[in-house]
Amino acid sequence: MNAQTQYFSLPGSAGALACALDLPAHPPRGIALIAHPHPLFGGTMDNKVVHTLARTFVALGYAAVRMNFRGVGETGGTYDEGVGETDDMAQLLAHMQQQYPDLPFALAGFSFGTFVQTRLQQRLEAQGTPAERLVLVGSAPGKWALPNVPADTILIHGELDETIPLSFVFDWARPQDLPVLVIPGADHFFGRKLHHIKNYVTKMWHR
Repeated sequence: MNAQTQYFSLPGSAGALACALDLPAHPPRGIALIAHPHPLFGGTMDNKVVHTLARTFVALGYAAVRMNFRGVGETGGTYDEGVGETDDMAQLLAHMQQQYPDLPFALAGFSFGTFVQTRLQQRLEAQGTPAERLVLVGSAPGKWALPNVPADTILIHGELDETIPLSFVFDWARPQDLPVLVIPGADHFFGRKLHHIKNYVTKMWHR
């Protein structure tokens, strides 16, 4: 993301996990884990939406960490339909909590990454240790069975998303009474609309 990005590797159950960490100028006030889109369709931790989320959280004072899912880049293993990927994200969270104990943490994801992060949040809630808040961009109900999420989740979607139609998101959000922030004219990858993601998250984070 920038010259200060720290790259590191963690041992995972299916092989090494290639990770990247970006830090704010001052001691972080929290941790943000960011999950990338589908690994079988070109998704990596260097995706532009993932970068935008990382920059946004760094500006909010968070240590922003991301990793390549199984089979992507230098991460070992093969695609595991979100199951192993959730385990790996939980392992990354545990590592970050060792490095930065007692800090709150947020979960953010784009596309397939929203499936992983909502699964992880469901697991953490069952353990009594949920994330501070979720940010879901281009969320993927209809593609995968996303569990319900907390009422303060920031849910952002493109009006013209051709991969996950907006109607799918409304059908998932409606029973939860969950607001959907729609970016007019945006497709699934938010071409020329990335600044709206940063602006929405920044404005809503402290509400």
